[in-house]
Amino acid sequence: MSDRVTTLHGNPLKLVGPELKVGDKAPNFELTGSDMKSVTLGDGGTVRIISVVPSLDTPVCDAQTKRFNDEIAKMEGVEVYTVSMDLPFAQSRWCSNFGIDKVKMLSDHKNASFGTNYGTLIEPLRFESRAIFVIDKNNVIQHVEYVSEMSEHPAYEPALAAADRLK
Repeated sequence: MSDRVTTLHGNPLKLVGPELKVGDKAPNFELTGSDMKSVTLGDGGTVRIISVVPSLDTPVCDAQTKRFNDEIAKMEGVEVYTVSMDLPFAQSRWCSNFGIDKVKMLSDHKNASFGTNYGTLIEPLRFESRAIFVIDKNNVIQHVEYVSEMSEHPAYEPALAAADRLK
């Protein structure tokens, strides 16, 4: 167990898992895609931005995912994953409602392996805290941001710049 916390409107919430840093090997995970198939970190080969959100049904998560969908349309050689505890059906419905077609939606609802391995799982509520990871072609973390207050936006530009440098 860790002593790490995030806050939601100033209220502390305990996080499970390690605090990853630039240069760390990206841990594996098993997430569920919209087709209900398992998705893992894989062997690399592509630059990935992993955008972690508590729930797509909240204003900041909605805006964060839309922003990355818009940005990835301008960047070749980079994939963006949005990870949440939302069920794959809800993620697909949300994408359909808002025309999200560039970001790959992945659900951690099944076994919380992403949240546990990346230090974003909020223990008492069983959902993800807000974070961004940029992983290079060799599965090494090149940018990480754990957003300390979940109701605030992440710093988009540093993550986008890191991904752009790596592609």
